[in-house]
Amino acid sequence: MKKHRVTFLPDTKKVEVTEGTTLIEAAEKAGVYLNSLCGGEGVCGKCRVQVMKEKVKIDQNSIAFFTKDEIEKGYVLACQTPVRENIEVLIPPESRLEEEQILKESIENQRKTWREGSSIHYSEPDWVSLHKRPNDPASLFEPLTAKIYLELPKPSIDDNIPDSARIVRELGRRLKYPSYEMALSCLRDLFIKLRRSDWKVTVTLLRHNDVGQIIQIEEGHTADRNFGVAADIGTTTVVAQLVDLKTGRVVGVEGNHNLQARYGEDVLSRIAYVCGKGSLDHLQKAVIENINVLIQALAREKGVNVEEITCIVAAGNTTMSHILLGLMPCSIREDPYVPTVDLYPPILGKEIGITIHPQGILHVLPSIASYIGGDTVAGVLACHMADRPETTCLIDIGTNGEIVVGNNEWLLSCSASAGPAFEGGDTKWGMRATRGAIQKVEFDDGRVLYETIGKVKPRGICGSGLIDLIYGLAKTKRLEIDAKFPSSLKEKRLIQGESGLEYIVAFPEETEKGEALTIAQTDIDNIMRSKAAIFAAIKSLIDYAGLRFDQLDKIYVAGGFGNYLNVEKAVAIGLLPDIPREKIEFVGNSSLMGARMVLLSYHVFEKAVGISQSITNIELSKFALFADEYMASLYLPHIDRERLFPSVK
Repeated sequence: MKKHRVTFLPDTKKVEVTEGTTLIEAAEKAGVYLNSLCGGEGVCGKCRVQVMKEKVKIDQNSIAFFTKDEIEKGYVLACQTPVRENIEVLIPPESRLEEEQILKESIENQRKTWREGSSIHYSEPDWVSLHKRPNDPASLFEPLTAKIYLELPKPSIDDNIPDSARIVRELGRRLKYPSYEMALSCLRDLFIKLRRSDWKVTVTLLRHNDVGQIIQIEEGHTADRNFGVAADIGTTTVVAQLVDLKTGRVVGVEGNHNLQARYGEDVLSRIAYVCGKGSLDHLQKAVIENINVLIQALAREKGVNVEEITCIVAAGNTTMSHILLGLMPCSIREDPYVPTVDLYPPILGKEIGITIHPQGILHVLPSIASYIGGDTVAGVLACHMADRPETTCLIDIGTNGEIVVGNNEWLLSCSASAGPAFEGGDTKWGMRATRGAIQKVEFDDGRVLYETIGKVKPRGICGSGLIDLIYGLAKTKRLEIDAKFPSSLKEKRLIQGESGLEYIVAFPEETEKGEALTIAQTDIDNIMRSKAAIFAAIKSLIDYAGLRFDQLDKIYVAGGFGNYLNVEKAVAIGLLPDIPREKIEFVGNSSLMGARMVLLSYHVFEKAVGISQSITNIELSKFALFADEYMASLYLPHIDRERLFPSVK
């Protein structure tokens, strides 16, 4: 097969690929990542690139995404364009997959989250038998792995038990396990280590099913060097915290964009990619690359050897958890929508290519249902919903909205497909929360004031900006209760676009691209459908529980999108319930917080399993009132404003 060279501009990255390779595949090989929402199906139009100098035939199905002028200038969709010769390709700003605002944890919650306030010190013999407070697993600092320093008596004619038994005997004196297991890797050079270290060694133990698993034996005293990683495997971003398992303190945190995004923006498109093209391996390798990059960055920055990391706890939705472990997710998308598994077995990180200690363990938090995963279980843990008598509600807003309501006696959950509108999809100028995205909007005496991420010229508008925009248009009566532009509205910002009315947010001279940045009526309709799905799911779950909103003691709003919401505006357009504002609390990355709690206490891990098995999941498609509630929620703020949104004028 012929080989051709592709040069990607403006970074001048070059790569040689086989003839027929698509431009998006070539870009990936060159380390250039493009926006793509559809998994390479050519239906989202986000991977626009410009082929310089050479003429490339445009795919007929892609023509609709370009103007005549753009076609003449060589614009094509990277996912639909094969390489036939040596070419140069310019990646325009809107097609670059740039770093976005990644929520690494909520500042508000760091002050109250489990074990975050101060350093924790414990004596090694107390590792298993700390003081326990009833019904409060967060009082136990019992990390999934711990290092125990031992000074062993030397063998003699009167004490001639095997080397391994000598270690187990000493551990039995210090700890309270009924039995111990030792990895073969620990036995291979045990003879040499014990005698070279004068019988002073540090044993790394993994707690699993009340058995102490010995996964490492080191010469000398190394008990102060034991680390773990808590990871939030999100559909959009991957975030990792490096945690000192001796003290319980967070050493560092890093995040990056989930590299799976180039195979599809949401879980459904990624499942379709896996099950349609048989490329599960591609998606698994992508997320493992994310994790390894984060681990290496944290280790390098904090002076930690990756082999000192002995445990990872990962929280993700059901699809992300399946893909991480290399499990086919196809049944999640197909009726009757059942996953392969809900309780994931612990495995060695090296089994799937994660670079930590060779015997380091990976725990993936259990799922609840096909669309309610371990990230939701982690959120319930982080908010202590299952520990308290107060009735609370957890809402995680994204492409798929997850809702949990309940207390320490009962918990209900449901999910709603909100679509990608809040995360930059389904709108002409929608984009992720990356550099150049409008994130705040205000209306002031006919002027539209906005703020962009990075304080640069606007490139598009992200979810929080869209909420602000809908609110501002409604408040200034530029939108009616049905979220339509009034027929009587006449102003220079309201123009006739290709598919209907559009409102200009930023004029051409203000934007990076030199085109007017607008929100069309069709965009508003998509946003309204998303907000209706979220609110209808919340209302349906509350109704199913036989409650009213005023009976909730607290509503927790989790996730990156939720963290940047303006609560008053979110209530005013009918996205969040109209309750006293002090009852609405943004909790940040609750998935990451819950994963860290599990990392630092095996009892919390047991509680996570219990939560996943005890939550009653409600399928909204089978709940008759959901469809009616959805239709009623397609208004600003709701068709029943007087009863449900009395404070919204």
